[in-house]
This record gives sequence, C-alpha cells and structure tokens, in this order.
Amino acid sequence: MQLTNSGLEIVAHGEGTHFSFNIEAGKRIVFVRFKKKLTAADIRRYAERVRTHPEFNPEFSEMVDLTEVKDLELGADDFLKLADEIDCFSAQAWRAFIVSNSVQSHAARMHKILRTPDNMRIFSSLEQARAWIESRPAISG
Repeated sequence: MQLTNSGLEIVAHGEGTHFSFNIEAGKRIVFVRFKKKLTAADIRRYAERVRTHPEFNPEFSEMVDLTEVKDLELGADDFLKLADEIDCFSAQAWRAFIVSNSVQSHAARMHKILRTPDNMRIFSSLEQARAWIESRPAISG
C-alpha cells in the first residue's frame, strides 16, 4: 500500500483499499470518505494512517462519509473492536457520520452507541455535518 499526498488530501492506494482522508489541521477536522466496500480491515488501515500522520491530534473532530459504501462487511465483533481498540479519536472528539441509506445509518448508530453518543451525530448531507462540526466550542489554551 502506498500513500500519496495530493494537496491536503491523503489517498490510500492499494489492493482492497477503499478510503481517502483529509486533515484540516487549522480547523481541527479529519474528513474520511469510505468507498464501495467497507471492512474492519479498511477502518483499521485508515486509523493507522491517521494516527501516524504528523498533523493528527486525537482531539480533532471527524467527519465520516459513508454515502458511497455499497457493501458493508462489519459484524458485531468488528464493531466492538472498532470502538475499543481501533478508534484513534478521543472521547471528547466530535464525530459526524454522513449516510444515504439505512445500512450506513445502522453502522453509524452502532459506533455511536459503543463510543461517546453525546459527541456523535448522523447526517444525510455533508453540508449539515460540516455546519454541526464547525459549531463546536473553540478549544482554549
């Protein structure tokens, strides 16, 4: 697998890789777009790439775009591992999930239940998600 940096967006290329992400350090936001087929391995690879990125901070907010996902291969054990072991964001991080169908919404709700539900919302548009994320209180200090 190879990472290329085209401007601000980090695109992961390789066999079985179905995501790209962008870190807006000035706005303290990580935006990830998952594509076509989504597995626990894809999410693990994404979390590893974000965690090791020099601009990443676990307190940043995250916007997760699931609208292009057609095949979601996550079981109950996967959701537990994602919440307990793989997730690289802090419990204080604001999280917005953008979905376009009930399967995507169910996956977002499962993660919300297993993490910090007060800081997570599910939206049907990128604009709504961004407006909510950008409404978060400023970080002091």
